[in-house]
Amino acid sequence: MTESQALHRSILTVDTHIDIPWPDRGDIAQETSYRHVDLPKLRRGGIAAACLVAYVGQGPTDADTHAAIGRQALDMLDAIGRSGATGEARICPLADEIEAAFRDGVAAIVPAVENGYAMGEDLSLLARFRAKGARYMTLTHNGHNALADSARPSAALGDVESRHGGLSGLGREAIAEMNRLGLMVDISHTARSTMMQAVRLSRSPVLATHSCVRALCDHPRNLDDEQLDALRDCGGVVHITAVDAFLRPREARRKRPVNVADYVDHIDYVVDRIGVGHVGISSDFDGGGTIEGWRNAAQSPALTAELLRRGYDAAQIAAIWGGNFLRVLRAAEDVAAS
Repeated sequence: MTESQALHRSILTVDTHIDIPWPDRGDIAQETSYRHVDLPKLRRGGIAAACLVAYVGQGPTDADTHAAIGRQALDMLDAIGRSGATGEARICPLADEIEAAFRDGVAAIVPAVENGYAMGEDLSLLARFRAKGARYMTLTHNGHNALADSARPSAALGDVESRHGGLSGLGREAIAEMNRLGLMVDISHTARSTMMQAVRLSRSPVLATHSCVRALCDHPRNLDDEQLDALRDCGGVVHITAVDAFLRPREARRKRPVNVADYVDHIDYVVDRIGVGHVGISSDFDGGGTIEGWRNAAQSPALTAELLRRGYDAAQIAAIWGGNFLRVLRAAEDVAAS
């Protein structure tokens, strides 16, 4: 075993954003050819904790559709919950539970919801999501919803550039309720205005669970320097994600595939700008993420090897791979308990 492999196995690693195939396509405990993530791949890749998300795409905002999408999100959280019934994984909503699972050699599954569209205009659904183990909710996806403006308005849905000027009144209420429940606020996919307002409003640090750096790749899904500074100032974390279009501009991608070194370039930028305590790792596997050298969860040690090659020490790598996420999770727990 190499130095980087030994280090990788010794630290609590968290991938903060993994989609699940839907409709549900079988047991995550089984090795599959069509999924980037299943329990065998998590074990081979030394991933201690995986945030599995109930993702719902943006659509019409009428009451009937909202109700149907809310039911779908609850069904998806139930499916994620079943992944913890194998004996090889546990549903771990709390930071202490994640650490206990790591000590016991069991995969920790952290449920989450992607897109506030899942709650429609019904704030009571947030408590139901939390009761099913969810620990964060991404406020938007591609297209504005009742809570907030998205970084990528949907022309197909009739979106204008801005619907709410950032957060709507309902969105502000949702953040207050999320703070009360201990649901972390995820600002990936949100418009810049939404993100900056959420950072100021939330009583607990916010996350970008799957975003990259705009200075390195000018994409609307990425965060600019002022947004990175705002994350630092609120105690938040940006988790760099393995979507090639977010990591290198189109012309650069035409010359060669995006790889692990490109990914770690974004980590380096964040560390230089706002510090090692404010950056983490996500793949967006099974939802669009995959780069050369990190095609599925089993290849995750490649990131640790690259971080070590660049001079990061064990404590810094542990913070990047999971420690920073756990700090924000505990902060959300503390706010909910106060």
